[in-house]
Amino acid sequence: MSLSTGVAPEKPFAEKIPANPLARRFLPLLVACLLAIVVLLILYIGLGTVSLSPGEVIAALVNQPVETFHRQIVWDLRFPRGLVAILVGAMLGLAGAILQTITRNPLASPDLTGVSAGAVLASVLGIAFIPPLAAGGPALPFVALAGGVVVGATVYFLSRQGRSDPLRLALNGILLGAILNSGSSIVLIFDQERAANIVLWLIGSLNGRVWSHFNTLWPWALVGIPLALGCAGLANTLNLGDDVATGLGQNVERARAGLFFIAVLLASSAVAIVGAIGFIGLIGPHISRRLVGDDARRLLPMSAVVTALLLLLSDFIVQAITKGSLPVGAITALLGAPFFLYLIFRRVKA
Repeated sequence: MSLSTGVAPEKPFAEKIPANPLARRFLPLLVACLLAIVVLLILYIGLGTVSLSPGEVIAALVNQPVETFHRQIVWDLRFPRGLVAILVGAMLGLAGAILQTITRNPLASPDLTGVSAGAVLASVLGIAFIPPLAAGGPALPFVALAGGVVVGATVYFLSRQGRSDPLRLALNGILLGAILNSGSSIVLIFDQERAANIVLWLIGSLNGRVWSHFNTLWPWALVGIPLALGCAGLANTLNLGDDVATGLGQNVERARAGLFFIAVLLASSAVAIVGAIGFIGLIGPHISRRLVGDDARRLLPMSAVVTALLLLLSDFIVQAITKGSLPVGAITALLGAPFFLYLIFRRVKA
């Protein structure tokens, strides 16, 4: 004889957990953003004094130009600039996402933690006082990296003193960044020969970026981007809190320092090529977090792709409106400043 309790048998644990809708839409969103980058890049290359249709751009890219000079315009001038924008955006987006994750502070980003200002000042000093660096070159990212590491580490450790404050890191970074930007401005005053170039470094610009800049940048991206994506699990562990991470056997300080260095490497090498493009590393990760959640396995790649798309779009707007006469850093600052104030207001209100 069978006994019945009147209670349905309990489902296995795995069946009781609903599928995460964010996880389900991650891959389609990532593919959609990648396709958007490709389409925007084709339109982006077509902009300029000599306008090219998408068909003419594609023909030139596959070495079948409609007019002979189209190949030179596309391959020598516009295509490398677009690739630099995509790589720089991806690197700054990853750096911002890592900094926000390891500090658990939504206001953290390369420019708001002083990393960009440190890299810019080091680069400006190198350009002004070290003749071999005057024209840039492969050595400049090393100089920028040194400046970014020193300043970023200083802000990071200052922000850990005393009682934890969610705004401490951002405020220390803004303060130290302002001081360092003043130092860069002083160099500008005493080096009138390179004044215009230094101003573009302070604002951030993609103007004049060609294959030599891309060839300097891509080795750093090849090292930094896979390192960052490969540390997604480590970032998730740290995001659980120091006590939980320690309980799981993680050396919290060493892990945080390693991830911090990866973020500084990405941000500083990007800044060494295009200057201090502000707020892009803050906006991209926030949009990505809204799309795919806090899991770093999804957040990091989405931040790279979304921020690359944002920077390319910003430069597209600059090209369309001003024909490239305005540096892209002015547009990102114009968009990013209200966004930053919104985040502070929301944080204080909470």
